[in-house]
Amino acid sequence: MLAGLRNIRTFESLAVRDYRLLWLGQVSTSLGQWMDQVTRAWLIYILTGSAFQLGLTTAVRGLPILLFGMVAGALADRSGRKLQLIVAQFTNAALNFILAGLVITGLVQPWHVYVTAFLAGTVQAFQQPARQTLIGDIVGRERLLNALALNSAALNGSRVFGPAISGYMIVLLQGGAAHPLQGIGYSYVVQGIIYLVATVWTLQMRVPDRAAERAGMSREPFFQSMGSGFAYVAKTPLIRSQIALALGPLTFAMAYTSLMPVIVLNVLHGDAALQGRLLSFIGMGALLGALTVASMKRTHAYGLSVVIGAAMFCLGVLMFASSSSIWLSCGLGVLLGMFNVTYTTQNQTLLQLSAPRHIRGRVMSVWLLNRGTVPFGALLAGILAEQYGGQDALRIMALLGLAVVAIVVATNPAILRQKVPLASDDDVADRAAAAAAGGASAVRSRAGAPD
Repeated sequence: MLAGLRNIRTFESLAVRDYRLLWLGQVSTSLGQWMDQVTRAWLIYILTGSAFQLGLTTAVRGLPILLFGMVAGALADRSGRKLQLIVAQFTNAALNFILAGLVITGLVQPWHVYVTAFLAGTVQAFQQPARQTLIGDIVGRERLLNALALNSAALNGSRVFGPAISGYMIVLLQGGAAHPLQGIGYSYVVQGIIYLVATVWTLQMRVPDRAAERAGMSREPFFQSMGSGFAYVAKTPLIRSQIALALGPLTFAMAYTSLMPVIVLNVLHGDAALQGRLLSFIGMGALLGALTVASMKRTHAYGLSVVIGAAMFCLGVLMFASSSSIWLSCGLGVLLGMFNVTYTTQNQTLLQLSAPRHIRGRVMSVWLLNRGTVPFGALLAGILAEQYGGQDALRIMALLGLAVVAIVVATNPAILRQKVPLASDDDVADRAAAAAAGGASAVRSRAGAPD
């Protein structure tokens, strides 16, 4: 059966044992993250009733990615990426169990939500560069687009189920007037278990030996190596443009997720279950988009696809902001998810193919700063929502995202013509060198041999 996966282009990377384990870990952690998005937002909104604090909670969760993202990327380049991932996932499990205990016992306060949000964001800052760079380590350059698309499919397939599970748990397991937050507490128990499962998958992985690469890194001072990542991005115009497309549209347009409780309650007149259902429709679109990218028979990755996808995503948010119909909002959610994934997956592929392997973790940590800037976009959206209402706030944020796309194209039109090959002779040379050094297991993982 696994050999058959290699013959189905959409799923060919899953024929690689170690990528399969990494992918299963992504499914698990993504499920927990999407459940947390609904649960944490609903918890803080019930405790405070404030749209501003909805945005603030998201911003606090994203702040550590801005503070520690480059540190995490440099660490991923010079240390064990697998160990970094395991520690992050286990810590996330512990944080979820702690918050679950506070909620179930009725002791939870808003500051608990903020502290655990900051700590969870810190964990994510170290988890993501390690996970993203492990993909290239395991599958090689020629399978990278497919593997990244399947990784996105895992992330967004979980979006189909995670929000709905969390939303229905909040509604069905609430303990009445005496224990109104009980469903939220049990949601966090489930999330903690999910992160433990992800850790089990990751422990079983065998990853290529990077001893020689890390030895070269160790000769460079740690903070100097961080600066090297920024310097590389700064001196490479096309990578600067890709980073801008990763940061700008997502920072502004992704605010629709943080304002979802406001839209659901005040515009669509629903509850947490409806919020979960809306996010699930977005996840369906994202899954469809990810599988579409995974099925593409391409020899190159293109900048034009990224630009078009970013613009369509912002336009989708603009239309979503104007809807007052539940089913129209669900349909637009499918489009939102599809446009978001197709552009971000291809953008990430361009970056990983363009950046040299020894600096890839640091470049990807700059790309992953969108995980930190998006929450500050959510904070801005919360402020705007307090003044103008949720729908107008989302319209403004979508237009700002479109403005970023226009500025990127105007200042660097070369991105419309960018074309990067998916295959390279470098991979063949890497495998030959590893084989000469006796690294048979590393060659096997890099070559993508199925078990």
